[in-house]
Amino acid sequence: MDESGGKVFKVVCPCCRTVLWVDAAAKGILKSEKAAKAKASLDDLLVKEKQKAEGMATKFEATAEIERQKKRKAEELFRKALDGKDPSEDASS
Repeated sequence: MDESGGKVFKVVCPCCRTVLWVDAAAKGILKSEKAAKAKASLDDLLVKEKQKAEGMATKFEATAEIERQKKRKAEELFRKALDGKDPSEDASS
């Protein structure tokens, strides 16, 4: 109990592990304390970085393939435009 005679409850958030002290009488939070972040091991960090690098390589390859397809399509349209050009237009230029 606190000095005002009300009950104070300690509540731990299941998601972020923050600790809250709640005054039942005042229906308010008296104090909050953020949970300390657990330090990850070096092995865990290396695994995460490796996964991140692999993901970036995959995204890069996908983006590069999309760009190659765009280039092929543009070249194809350009060739079609040149092939469809009227030969009499060259003589008049």
